[in-house]
Amino acid sequence: MEKSRYLRCGEIINTHGVRGVVRARSECDSPDVLASLTHIYVKNKDAYAQYAVAHASLQKGFVLLTLDGVGTLEAAVALKSTVIYAEREELEQFMEPGDRFIADLIGLPLIHADTGEQLGKLRDIYNAGASDIYVVDTPQGERMMPAVAEFVTEITDDEIRVRPIEGMLD
Repeated sequence: MEKSRYLRCGEIINTHGVRGVVRARSECDSPDVLASLTHIYVKNKDAYAQYAVAHASLQKGFVLLTLDGVGTLEAAVALKSTVIYAEREELEQFMEPGDRFIADLIGLPLIHADTGEQLGKLRDIYNAGASDIYVVDTPQGERMMPAVAEFVTEITDDEIRVRPIEGMLD
């Protein structure tokens, strides 16, 4: 499976002031990651428009971005409710060894670590506070499973090996 060059990392949720600054909600591991990017991208049909980040700061858990070419309130308003992407290469610098992007896990099969049986495919991941939760499409329908070491034994580029308790994915 080909990995996407651009990964979703947040959303512009509002403007900030009248000089074109935008307020963004980070979908990265930390708002610091989004605030550290040198460029962001906005998808327009099948193409990505690049914006250089002239300045970024944190405010109450959000990221304030000053983008080159966005110097007026009107230009900032035009970006409101826009999904922000970053280049995979730039985001990789913030990863620890063994970390993976959620986008690379979606669609992988969940394989039982002991039997080799395919239990389903990963459809989504969301954070429930204490841990991530896998949303799995199984032959019996949608199931959820905590993404913790007790159940997830190995993740590779091709599969996720799991050892669920009985009935978890039935």
